[in-house]
Amino acid sequence: MRSSDGATRDLVTTRPGAGWDYGLTRHPYHEIERPMGPHYCVYNRRHMAVCFDDHTTEEGYWRLRRQAAVLHTGEWPLQFEGPDAEALLDRLFTKDITRVKVGRCGYGLACYEDGGLITDGILLRLAPDRFWYAQADGDFYSWARAHSAGMDVTISDPDVFVSQVQGPNALKILEEASDTGMPDPFGYFAVARVSFGGQEVVITRTGYTNELGWEFYTEPHHDAQALWAHIEAAGRPHGIRIFGLDAMNIRRIEAGILNAGADFNRFTTPYEAGLGHFVDEGKGDFLGRAALMAAPKGRRSHGIACEGGEPLIAAPVEMDGTRAGTVTAGATSPYLGHGIGIALMDTADPGPGTAITVGCKDGSMQPATLVEMPFYDRECAIPRGKLVDIP
Repeated sequence: MRSSDGATRDLVTTRPGAGWDYGLTRHPYHEIERPMGPHYCVYNRRHMAVCFDDHTTEEGYWRLRRQAAVLHTGEWPLQFEGPDAEALLDRLFTKDITRVKVGRCGYGLACYEDGGLITDGILLRLAPDRFWYAQADGDFYSWARAHSAGMDVTISDPDVFVSQVQGPNALKILEEASDTGMPDPFGYFAVARVSFGGQEVVITRTGYTNELGWEFYTEPHHDAQALWAHIEAAGRPHGIRIFGLDAMNIRRIEAGILNAGADFNRFTTPYEAGLGHFVDEGKGDFLGRAALMAAPKGRRSHGIACEGGEPLIAAPVEMDGTRAGTVTAGATSPYLGHGIGIALMDTADPGPGTAITVGCKDGSMQPATLVEMPFYDRECAIPRGKLVDIP
């Protein structure tokens, strides 16, 4: 894992001038965000807001937990279309993709042939032979192209951008924004087409927060300015506001949602990351199957609860004075009132309840405990609409 020095970080900020940003892509809502003072990371070569000058991280977190927050993400949808689209995707992913029906989503986890993880994302089945895969940051496009040789499938970039509307008021906003009311059915992991101010938009009942929420997909033919104005007007009475990854990161750690490339990488198997339930070993051949069949099934990824500090990404996790793992995510939870994080342990021996010490943001080593993830709402009742939990 490589990042900044732990005390500073390098983010993208819009400045006057031209040149040397040709490898980066702004999302369609860049000009709407600009007056808010956004600072971006680069994700799939796309800008994704980390924080804004006009509100604090804690304000963004509570907006998400109590009202509604929007993130214009850097997720990159790829399109798979053709008679062999399903067969290719079933070979690329560890889950049985043939079970994903039209109008539904699936969780797509991809491995190298040695069982190491490439990336993850949400797979939308738009038609029997047409899919979008909204991938996390990772080298998936070329991998898919290489394994599609000889198959009747076209893999393309539809130039689509994903935005999340998350929080306890999210479905109220959807119902008011839709020209025809709430789509029905629209259960967890559903896909629907909804008219927002006369523009038909693909939406999904998904998100990266484990709050109640949905996502909308902005396509090239959309009038993005009008689309956002319509959604924002419907959401204004319900407290809608754009926010950044810093605020969302706290909630996703609480929820035990892993970040591709940080909490797992090409050296981590799904079992080690705690994602073994997304591996269908009995479905037939898929990339990485032989290695995964032979791989140890123990979990190395666990939550961190730290009363005395905020765990620092890439800092050591120690047991009895000896390094035993690495912090892969860290934050301070306003809801829980203490530091939280995710640890990738060197072995699968330590589990929840194990006493550890962790490197923290202030440079200290603090006592902590490995805990189960998610930190709360272990039945995932909140995103399914089964529990209204507004702290």
